[in-house]
Amino acid sequence: MSVRSRLNGLGGARRASAAVASQPALLPFDPPAEHAVRLLTLNVAHGRKLATHQALLSSHTVRKNLEEIAVLLRAARADVVALQEADGPSAWSGNFDHVALLAHLCGHAAHYRGEHNSFSLRRAPLASGTALLSRHPFHSTRSLRFGTTWRDTKGFVLATVPVAAWRGVELDVVSLHLEPFNPVVRRQQVRALVDEVGDRRRPLVVLGDFNCSWSDEARQLRPLARELRLRACHPHQRAPTYPARRPWRRLDWILASPELDFAAYRTLPNPVSDHLGVAADLVLRQPQAARRRAADEEPAA
Repeated sequence: MSVRSRLNGLGGARRASAAVASQPALLPFDPPAEHAVRLLTLNVAHGRKLATHQALLSSHTVRKNLEEIAVLLRAARADVVALQEADGPSAWSGNFDHVALLAHLCGHAAHYRGEHNSFSLRRAPLASGTALLSRHPFHSTRSLRFGTTWRDTKGFVLATVPVAAWRGVELDVVSLHLEPFNPVVRRQQVRALVDEVGDRRRPLVVLGDFNCSWSDEARQLRPLARELRLRACHPHQRAPTYPARRPWRRLDWILASPELDFAAYRTLPNPVSDHLGVAADLVLRQPQAARRRAADEEPAA
């Protein structure tokens, strides 16, 4: 079965985006394809789900929302999960570590959270950023807060994940959150990411909330892909992820380096946040084929 025929598949039937508003039941997930690693990205919106702001919710409600996210993550069977707007103990979202709770509820062996929010409300801490969860231990973790302006609360975390199915090959994974409004700031953020990971020699996946679509060159998604020689799965195909109730914009992406192929790709219809999640199965290309891809194919075209 081709990747195109499996877009939004991963073993489940296709669903129209309009079905999101009706709180669809979890669709069945097949196990990852043979020799594949499954990655998933989700902006968890500080645990507020579809509420106006997390500060208006009780700690109990935030925890219940995260438990619902954990149900989805367990069902998805992802090997690595990238999170954005993921909180540590914060006064506005229950004063507990959301990432540690999700890792515990999902039974993941490793988790890592980066703090990109430098604000606090007097003695009330605010700790939020990006994060990674993994079924298997990872190493070489790093967190970078862009900090282009005092208002900049975006950044990324990265880790190196050993992939047992790839016979010792390791995968560099980046959970990324970019500026939603200002293209100048977004360009600076992209430059910081490229400077950090551009010289890496392992297969690379950058996934997260890019806050931009493929069609607008100025919004930096395609330039980012070109700079890092990354590809998207059918970037021109409609697969909206935001807003979750009635999605019409594709803001959440999984980009992969030339050594990797998309074996499956799916936008998750369950509105456990204001963004929909995205999952992909990635397989390692044969070295010769990967070299041809890198030499002959325009990155992320």
